[in-house]
Amino acid sequence: MSVQFIRKVTKGKPIRWYVYAYRGGPRIAVIEQPNKPKLNLEQRRKVIEAQEALTNPSQKRLRGLIWEWRRSKAWEELAQGTRDLWGAELNRIDDKWGDKPLAVWNDIRMKAKVVQWRDSRASTPRQADVGIQALKALLKHGLLTGRVTLNVAEEIPQLYKGGGRDEIIWTADDMERFRLAAIEDKAEHIYDGLRLAAVTGLRRADLVTLTWKQVGDFAIVKTALKKSRGKRRKVAIPITPQLEEVLADLRQRPRKEGVDNVLVNSRGTAWSGMGYGTSFNRIRNLAGIVHVDEDEGTKKAKHLHDVRGTFCTLLLSEWDITDKEAADIMGWSPERVGHIRKVYVDGSKVVVAIGRRIAERQLQTALQTDPAPVSLKQ
Repeated sequence: MSVQFIRKVTKGKPIRWYVYAYRGGPRIAVIEQPNKPKLNLEQRRKVIEAQEALTNPSQKRLRGLIWEWRRSKAWEELAQGTRDLWGAELNRIDDKWGDKPLAVWNDIRMKAKVVQWRDSRASTPRQADVGIQALKALLKHGLLTGRVTLNVAEEIPQLYKGGGRDEIIWTADDMERFRLAAIEDKAEHIYDGLRLAAVTGLRRADLVTLTWKQVGDFAIVKTALKKSRGKRRKVAIPITPQLEEVLADLRQRPRKEGVDNVLVNSRGTAWSGMGYGTSFNRIRNLAGIVHVDEDEGTKKAKHLHDVRGTFCTLLLSEWDITDKEAADIMGWSPERVGHIRKVYVDGSKVVVAIGRRIAERQLQTALQTDPAPVSLKQ
């Protein structure tokens, strides 16, 4: 079992190394330096303790439950993106409560302590909510295996109030600014993912795992990594002229031998979900792409997931399909698709029609006032 070193490079900041006791294990240190660090005695001691705990965790403490869940079939069935997201939170939970006896989690008073932990992270509300989700799922596993008798993380309200993003899509201007920022950063391969998302509506996990074998003559067909109502559904996306154009460009990207992924990074290898997400957000921030709430005047960053709304508008406006057909492709409800149609498709058509009528009336008025032909020569 080896120590894991993760190198993070952020433009304008020192190179940072995240050191973990083992892959998926607790974080030991964060070190800023250009080269791979060597661990000091204290850091080595923490590695040894963590690895020993891995092989012989106390079955009477929360750390033992975390160890058990991470090796269960239920954990293996989670999407890789979920395991990455919850795994980071489990490390935090282990740091805070790993040594606590499991018995204390059967006391309803622990709910107040969990809420205090959530509130202490209020500066990053979405991440705080993810922490509660991970703890709730962990204790649910504990209930199923008879390790605890209560799930104190149940029914804790979310801090993040920025849900309901149906009205947020990426505009053509957003995509062009992203493209220019990617070019300036010499990261055009990151723009490839945005283009592919805009013409397929795929989620991040499905974007980075899409292979050429799944691209047919008339449609892309793959099994979605994210579960819907406990099951993975088949994703079927028609090959539109816009998608065909993007795929033709992506076929030209250099790839290492044996790599069949449609999207590849600068090294010609497949992206990881977290790797692409981090790179995408970096370019988005460089381009300053945000959504402005017209009622409140507040700003919030647009997400890669919001590009799915852009694809939905493409289906509705360019191909004149029904809400039900679009909902089947998107994996959404027809009501949600109807909201997108009302805001971005039908509304635009109405405005264009009104503008056309105004222009026609102005022309008629001009002809009635001055029926003589207008000369273009001065």
